[in-house]
Amino acid sequence: MSLTRRHLALGLAALPALGLPGAALAQRPGFAPLSAEDRALVDKAAAYLQDLTEAKARFVQTDMRGTMTQGSLYLKRPGKARFAYEAPSGLLVVADGANVSIADSRLKTFDRYPLMATPLSIFLARQIRLDRGVVVRSVSRMADGFSLTARDGRKEAEGEITLTFSSDPIALVGWSVTDAQGGATRIRLTNLEKTSGLAPSLFVLNDPRPKAVGRARM
Repeated sequence: MSLTRRHLALGLAALPALGLPGAALAQRPGFAPLSAEDRALVDKAAAYLQDLTEAKARFVQTDMRGTMTQGSLYLKRPGKARFAYEAPSGLLVVADGANVSIADSRLKTFDRYPLMATPLSIFLARQIRLDRGVVVRSVSRMADGFSLTARDGRKEAEGEITLTFSSDPIALVGWSVTDAQGGATRIRLTNLEKTSGLAPSLFVLNDPRPKAVGRARM
């Protein structure tokens, strides 16, 4: 099945992510080099994400149409994540270290995409590097935190991700993904906490449909 608007709205896994090559970005107006202060915040964010090896949280997602859904998130770096949406959504999104699988129990669909072709790859990498392969095009400051807007400099597809952090102490509080058409999907995290010993089964998702229905498309 091709990428539908429904799947693009996930902002988690099904958006072919991020980026123009760094050289192309440098040629476009508005992509000025980061200041030393901005770079310090980028380094701070990278160090925090590198230390976030296992975590769990609640999330609320707002899609392009303003529809809100919620569920539970589990992260296990490198490469693994689980987004379990609550009813009536019917969605389950699992990154297993190599691929991202999306099962929709309502539509009875199952799709799978390479992890490296999704926004998740930026903060599920074994080594978080926001100065190599990832182009941070802007840093914004708020009263209680900051955000980084980035593109994957190795990809050819349009799109970008904005990671938002609180300060004192630093914590990831959410992100938004903007597709090539400018549509944005926002994820807000609550009760994010480090954990350990997450069950390996959380990060396994096989095609739940009968074999006769077909296989996941790569």
